[in-house]
Amino acid sequence: MKFIIGYIRAVDKFNENIGKIASWLTTILMLIVCYDVFTRYLLHESSVALQELEWHLFALVFLLGAAYTLQLDEHVRVDVIYTNLSDYKKAWINFLGSILLLIPFCIVAIIATKNFVINSYLMHETSPNPGGLPARYILKTFIPLSLFFLLLQGTSLALKSFIQIMNHKAARDLPEAGK
Repeated sequence: MKFIIGYIRAVDKFNENIGKIASWLTTILMLIVCYDVFTRYLLHESSVALQELEWHLFALVFLLGAAYTLQLDEHVRVDVIYTNLSDYKKAWINFLGSILLLIPFCIVAIIATKNFVINSYLMHETSPNPGGLPARYILKTFIPLSLFFLLLQGTSLALKSFIQIMNHKAARDLPEAGK
């Protein structure tokens, strides 16, 4: 059990740090967009590389923030039913959703993107636009990497949910006070 608790804490801390990086990338992105708007509309100059940098940073924020968002339980879901459930039932939904959907999806997606990234590296893929950014393969590397972070967080969620389910069952099996 100590190993499981240690794993959960390590993964949560790791993805929390990745989330902080993503939040700083958001700040950098905002500054770059402001600069781009200033130069484009006031100085009448434009840069393809700067515009590509904006969407590269946006992609990184989205990719790196996914696991952290899951850790905080801030991801998108239909809360019509889930919100009104007991913590025990929520734990079951999180456990089954992680085991049956999230973890398999992450594994399949990591495997599916492997050749995509390898081919990008082998051909030293760059932007197809004149004046665009070089080394697009670096950005593509973050696709399976972020899926791996999401896989780790999904495993952490499954383990937390399993512990919550087991603790609930153990508490239910305890004799009531006074009996």
